[in-house]
Amino acid sequence: MTRAPRPFFEDAALTASLRHQHAQAWERAVGHRFVRELHAGTVPDEVMARYLVQDHRFLDAFLQLIGAALATARTPAARLRFARFAGEVAGDENTYFLRALDALGVSEEQRAQIPNTAPTDGFLDVFREAAETRDHAAILAVLLVTEWLYLDWATRAPAPLPESFVHAEWISLHDGPGFRDLVDFLRAELDAAEIEDPERVRSFFARTVRLENDFFDAAYETAPEGASA
Repeated sequence: MTRAPRPFFEDAALTASLRHQHAQAWERAVGHRFVRELHAGTVPDEVMARYLVQDHRFLDAFLQLIGAALATARTPAARLRFARFAGEVAGDENTYFLRALDALGVSEEQRAQIPNTAPTDGFLDVFREAAETRDHAAILAVLLVTEWLYLDWATRAPAPLPESFVHAEWISLHDGPGFRDLVDFLRAELDAAEIEDPERVRSFFARTVRLENDFFDAAYETAPEGASA
């Protein structure tokens, strides 16, 4: 397949160019009030619960997105790495959600009753739409934002981490050598990808960065009466 021209990537690697183009929204997300309070261990319990309930809603759709990346990967080594990625999400990360929500006093019944926020629905849509393209680069554009942006804010956390595991483990899950290696892998995959539709790649990247900001904002919005976490 002939590699399509990349007029908006300029001379930098694709991933660096995409981040540069959306630097303002990116920096707003990694410096968001939620992130600052998470670093300090001062996120109110009701805000943290609201955030985690919504974030846990992504599990199934996110695993499907990783599966689409695995199915469209170019090499056996990449497919193995995506398989490990899926295992990490289904394992340590899912276990954290269950422990944290229990610690915050959010019952399974409450988790089921609380409605999706608009940004949650937006993420579910973008995960589904990217997976359905069967376009490896478009899929990677979404995956990369969700992991790289979190690595960025997690690496900015001051030492020591907060005393509460609810805050500290959410930071540590998105930092450390293993997570850095994952982000490096996703960047390398996208930088080397055959770009079938540059505008689609750019659009998915931009949408996902906007959604990260909206998702943090939504954690501070009051839940509908009777549905509060």
